[in-house]
Amino acid sequence: MELSQDFAARAEGVKALVEAAFDDRKLLSEKAHEEAVLFALEGLDQGAYRVAERPSAAGPDADVEWVVNAWLKKAILLFFAIRKMERIEVGPFEFHDKIPLKKGLDRQNVRVVPPGVVRYGAFCEPGTIVMPGYVNIGARVGAGTMVDTWATVGSCAQIGKDVHLSGGVGIGGVLEPPGATPVIIEDGAFVGSRVVVVEGVRVGREAVLGTGVVLTSSTVIVDVSGPEPVEHRGVVPPRSVVIPGSRTKRFPAGEYAVPCALIIGQRKESTDKKTSLNQALRDFAVPV
Repeated sequence: MELSQDFAARAEGVKALVEAAFDDRKLLSEKAHEEAVLFALEGLDQGAYRVAERPSAAGPDADVEWVVNAWLKKAILLFFAIRKMERIEVGPFEFHDKIPLKKGLDRQNVRVVPPGVVRYGAFCEPGTIVMPGYVNIGARVGAGTMVDTWATVGSCAQIGKDVHLSGGVGIGGVLEPPGATPVIIEDGAFVGSRVVVVEGVRVGREAVLGTGVVLTSSTVIVDVSGPEPVEHRGVVPPRSVVIPGSRTKRFPAGEYAVPCALIIGQRKESTDKKTSLNQALRDFAVPV
């Protein structure tokens, strides 16, 4: 099927067809609904659509909740339903899956180092570098971002511009329920080795996560940089420097240390943006 490039003009009509098919899967047997699903995925793959986005009225420095376009998550789930398993051969590599690999990376000025994989339905802005890592369907990766070796960007995750995902980072996918907020890493953030961010956690712009930090929706993020602790859940404030921590919790069997994350300071304005990622951690004697 040849798809129109006017994604904005067709968005509302495609959205209605996708949502109707999601509520009644029998409608997928009708051409109009199937083509709507394919069109939605083409829009994601080309970057015309995105699963989540900042409110258009919010300024670049505003710390705001993102808007989730749930209908696009529904389209992804329906895409899995209509696709058939097939053998995919790439040089000496062979895959067996429903979702093809992304194509045209050279035309999009996206560098993918073998055996890194970007799946169809994901979008990488020009200047993205994917080392031998993985970018899943529905995800979006901003310009100038590095997805380092064995780092994974889960389904529908939103990674901003000039982000560094260090080796072994795990950015979780959030595909269901459709209305759930995906993991969001905002512009300029540095995510240290073996960090795990899952369950729709949002990491604010230019934040720095030290090695081994684990953030889930229930992880307590404690700002200990002031005279009194301040607790957060699900959100790392912009420019925060975060390290792994623990705190004592009482259970029926006794008191035990449970994991948390500690905000120990803020990135300094005096340090150049590109060098401050590592330097911010060194300032606080935190391993990268």
